[in-house]
Amino acid sequence: MPLELIAIDTDTHPLDGLYYTPPDRPKNAALFMHGNCMNFYTGPARMTPPALVSARFECLAYNRRGHDMIASLNSRGVKGGAFQMTKEAIADNRHAADFLKSRGFAAPIVVGHSNGGMLAVQHVADHPDTPALVLLSAHLGGTSIVPHASKVGLLGGDRIAEVNATARQMVAEGRGAELMLLPGWWYVITAESYLDYSSALPDVLALSPRIKCPVLYIRGDKEPADIYPAEEFAARAAGPCDVRIVKDCDHFYGGREDTISEIVTGWLADLLAKT
Repeated sequence: MPLELIAIDTDTHPLDGLYYTPPDRPKNAALFMHGNCMNFYTGPARMTPPALVSARFECLAYNRRGHDMIASLNSRGVKGGAFQMTKEAIADNRHAADFLKSRGFAAPIVVGHSNGGMLAVQHVADHPDTPALVLLSAHLGGTSIVPHASKVGLLGGDRIAEVNATARQMVAEGRGAELMLLPGWWYVITAESYLDYSSALPDVLALSPRIKCPVLYIRGDKEPADIYPAEEFAARAAGPCDVRIVKDCDHFYGGREDTISEIVTGWLADLLAKT
């Protein structure tokens, strides 16, 4: 299949990505939003496009500016997921959508994994002409995600109050862009990014009544429903939402890649056949 390494302009540095093109006339295009500290060449953003290309979808998988944990971009200065801010991530998804629009797809299908899924809900709420949304273990976002994640040892674990206080002090001292060690995942993050993650994320369940297009929401059976709320999202969504719980499956779909790709491709093929 034809592949094109692309760069999408932003107001700072460009977003790198891979553009997949089917050999036959495409049915539509899919916009892939990667998970936290991931990128376009790992996880669902890498494993799912080939199957969709075979089903005649063009696919754009791209890095947000907050990709990987630490990234060096043609200098000794560092960027990446440890520095990400919500407003920038939302803007990056809009830049990517504009790129697809320039290729003739004004209303692409949106696919997002984990943090990318949470951002995908915001993107679709802002773009109601989206024909379909695929959520791959999208977390709940909002102000409750850090307390939920800390209960399972992530994002500070049982030291969440201490981490929060340290981050606030660093910002007050003008050191918000400095890296701090964080118990559990992530391992390093800037103080301002941590506070942003704690307070500025889109709330998936609050946004769900604005989602009118058909939705496929996948969760692995090893993932907690209170963090990845597929059923509650489906109950609140304004449009149809098909929930699939995949057996013997964790958050990164290890060993279940083919199953996930088959579910997504089959669901989209069935949806288009009905329209």
